[in-house]
Amino acid sequence: MSIHSARRAVNAGEADTPAAGPRFTLPTATTAATEPRMDSLSALAVFVRAAEARSFTQAGRRLSVSSSAVGKTVSRLEDRLGVRLFHRNARAITLTPEGELFLESCRRIFAELNKIELEFSQSKAKPKGRFKVSLPNIGSLMMPTLHRFMRKYPEVQLDLEFTDNLVDVIDGGYNVVIRSGEEHTDSRLISRRLGSYRLEIVGSPSYFDKHGTPITPDDLLLHPCLHHRYPTSGKLQPWPFAKSGPYAEIRLPVAAATTTIEPLVSLAEFGIGLACVPNFAVRGQIASGSLVRVLDEYLEHAGMFRAMWPASQHSSPKLRAFVDHMAEHLFQKAPT
Repeated sequence: MSIHSARRAVNAGEADTPAAGPRFTLPTATTAATEPRMDSLSALAVFVRAAEARSFTQAGRRLSVSSSAVGKTVSRLEDRLGVRLFHRNARAITLTPEGELFLESCRRIFAELNKIELEFSQSKAKPKGRFKVSLPNIGSLMMPTLHRFMRKYPEVQLDLEFTDNLVDVIDGGYNVVIRSGEEHTDSRLISRRLGSYRLEIVGSPSYFDKHGTPITPDDLLLHPCLHHRYPTSGKLQPWPFAKSGPYAEIRLPVAAATTTIEPLVSLAEFGIGLACVPNFAVRGQIASGSLVRVLDEYLEHAGMFRAMWPASQHSSPKLRAFVDHMAEHLFQKAPT
């Protein structure tokens, strides 16, 4: 659809010949009585044509109406606004200072209308094409959720990058970035909360059968503890006992330390010791019974993951499909 329909607001019954220009369809003259605001938009479209052509005659040709019809529409618009938009002479028309300002305002209006139209048309489009995603190193534990996305949307080609480093979402060419932490402050980005998680202490049933089950955090001093080490700082991630409780500063033994979570889960399943890991990382193991949670009542932790993407991509079908999928499936309720 195109703005050339606006000619019907100035000369009803003229032939419907296409013309170049903004895409947004404006109403016909027959709607003027019942839709005065939309008729005003038709007049704005005529004004823009005349301003760009610097001629009522040329604008009329592009709109397939007479030059007098264009002139009358502009005159009515000037009367309504109470300002003169054009200087007129026998050879040409030129914009007044008020007309220049009004032209910029009209262009912004039509640009926004076209953007809205594009968003609605894209909402029905099928997600497809390359899609670049940055995830934290722990994001490898999100693979089951990503696998389901790939099966559901086979025409989307995921380009996955795993890193704990800060990345420039826009300059890096990312369609979306997933990170833990609080909401961003960059006005160029849009974010959505994907869900929350918590850390849990887990061990295998065979381990507890052999070594006993800890009742309080003090009991952990007698158990091999498997730790996560931050790859950027080299520090061990503390186990999140309540800060107001007596175990906040407890120093646990270190049987092993890894910079990724998967080895900790595997070591715990093999009965090597106890690990403190995100609950979504052991959802399947808890459900199957290969791992068991302990000391839940002593832990005080809540983490959050967010998806962030450039505001300019907000209406992308593949972006919307990906973020919706991750928000729905990434942090499904763990078995109790």
